Amino acid sequence: MDAKAILIWVAIGIIAGWLASFLVGGGGIIRYLLTGVIGAFVGGFIFKFAGININLGNAYVNEIVVAAIGAVVVVLIARFLG
Repeated sequence: MDAKAILIWVAIGIIAGWLASFLVGGGGIIRYLLTGVIGAFVGGFIFKFAGININLGNAYVNEIVVAAIGAVVVVLIARFLG
């Protein structure tokens, strides 16, 4: 994995985490990154398991939306368990 791919991955995680915190609360750049990256895995799993394929016209936008939905799920589960 090259540096560009890692930076894109981090940017998608931060944006997705910010969107999730905007929807369900929370804050902080590290929290955005963690929830966004974990949310990307969870969202990817949920969308593949459900057979849902979104196409919003841009691959990065698709990834951000999937990661944000996954991050919301992660935050809600964490709040339920905590």
